[in-house]
Amino acid sequence: MVNGVNRVILAVKDLEAAKRYYETLLGAEFYLADWTGEPFGIQVAISWNAGIELCAPIVGKEDVCFLTPVLRERGETVLGVVFNVEDADMGLSRASSMGIGTVNSVDYSQAEIDAHLDGLFTRYKEYFLNTSAEIGYGLTLGQFESRQR
Repeated sequence: MVNGVNRVILAVKDLEAAKRYYETLLGAEFYLADWTGEPFGIQVAISWNAGIELCAPIVGKEDVCFLTPVLRERGETVLGVVFNVEDADMGLSRASSMGIGTVNSVDYSQAEIDAHLDGLFTRYKEYFLNTSAEIGYGLTLGQFESRQR
C-alpha cells in the first residue's frame, strides 16, 4: 500500500545554487547527505519539509559522474520519484512480478540513521527500481518510519 510521494529527486548542476533557490522559493530546509552519494560521484542534499532531493556532480569529478551526461543531454531535470510504501519488500515483490529489477537498495541501521539522518527515522529502507528506460525516470520504493518526537 502506498502512502504517497516522499520526495522528488532532481539532477542539478550546482548544488549550492539549487539549495538557495528552493530555500528562497519554498522555505526548504536541507540536510546534507553526501555520504549517500559520494560512492556514485554525487553531492546530495535532502529537504524533508519540501520533499526534494538535489543531486549534483562532485566538483572536480564531473568527468566520471553518471549525472554529467544526463545534465548535458536534458539539463536540470527530474531523476526520480520516491514513494513512501508501507512494506518495501512487498512493493519489490510486485515490481519483480512485472519484470522490474533494482539498480540499488539501502537499508540503514539505527546507528546510520542517527549519525547521518539526525535520528529522524526508526526505519529507512529504499529500493531503487530500474524504470528509467521504460518511463524516463527512476521510481524508488521507500519504507520510512518517523521517530516520534
